[in-house]
Amino acid sequence: MTDATPGEVFVLSRETHVVHRPHPSSDGVSDRMSRQRRTGTSPELALRSELHRRGLRFRVDRTVDVDGLRRRRADVVFTRRRIAVFVDGCFWHACPLHATSPKANGEWWAAKLAGNVARDRDTDARLAAAGWTVVRVWEHESVQEAADRVEGVARPAGNA
Repeated sequence: MTDATPGEVFVLSRETHVVHRPHPSSDGVSDRMSRQRRTGTSPELALRSELHRRGLRFRVDRTVDVDGLRRRRADVVFTRRRIAVFVDGCFWHACPLHATSPKANGEWWAAKLAGNVARDRDTDARLAAAGWTVVRVWEHESVQEAADRVEGVARPAGNA
């Protein structure tokens, strides 16, 4: 999806139309965006560290084996318990508290970010339909609170 070169046509999701990827507004922006990590971000590493400290064991950056989700990976996966944890960045997943809208190429970015959110909801629905529990954590959340939520699902009361 994001492997297209500037000006190349690609589809954001099934629900959106074909969108032309614009040329970057500057070389600096292009360089900064190309260095964005897909996995191993600071919030993700902090959550994984805290979950591990609490004695929870899990898989990292794992494709969840559900039909139609070939290119969707969860950040933390408890395979036996069928729990998928996603650590969502405020910009990329349009956080209701911290989302921003780029001024340059605004129309393209609006469609791109809306497509990300639509894909997130589609992933949640498909995983739930397949019997998985989905936990979404925002990058701005307290690590302790996020770990409490994950642990509450991964280790229900009475299973300490």
